[in-house]
Amino acid sequence: MTVITVTARENRFTVEQRRELARTLTDAVLVPEVGQLAEPARAGFQVHFLDLPTDRLAIGGALAADTGADVMRIDVAVMDSHWPQDVRSRVIENVFAALTAATGEPKPSPAWWVNFRVIDEGSWGSRGRTLSVHDLLDSGVFTEEKAAAVRATTPRFAG
Repeated sequence: MTVITVTARENRFTVEQRRELARTLTDAVLVPEVGQLAEPARAGFQVHFLDLPTDRLAIGGALAADTGADVMRIDVAVMDSHWPQDVRSRVIENVFAALTAATGEPKPSPAWWVNFRVIDEGSWGSRGRTLSVHDLLDSGVFTEEKAAAVRATTPRFAG
């Protein structure tokens, strides 16, 4: 399970840009997470768009309504799994690339921030129960290499 929340100013994105970001932000995390582009894995990803008026966003102590700053925060929440620093960095870079491509901006704004959060094993729930990343390893979406890395680095939740 992965939840990507994009918090930005109202009307920052068109419907077409949201459609593109729903796909590209999912892929930005999905491929590093499971080791490949696996269509069946998409069902475990959600992208939420949270729009705020510019008088509800600030950076540097000033409201975006006053400065016109393109304030944006993307929160990537993932299940505990195999997330070494190089993979986390790749996800963050992928997210910035997806945003710049969708918006047509030449480069990411310094007011765009990405948070990468790992939710502890045993702290996710779906289907009416607590889930483990280990529940997903035999689903066929993980590469053999990635599944082995997850098994080696993530103890199974015993709940």
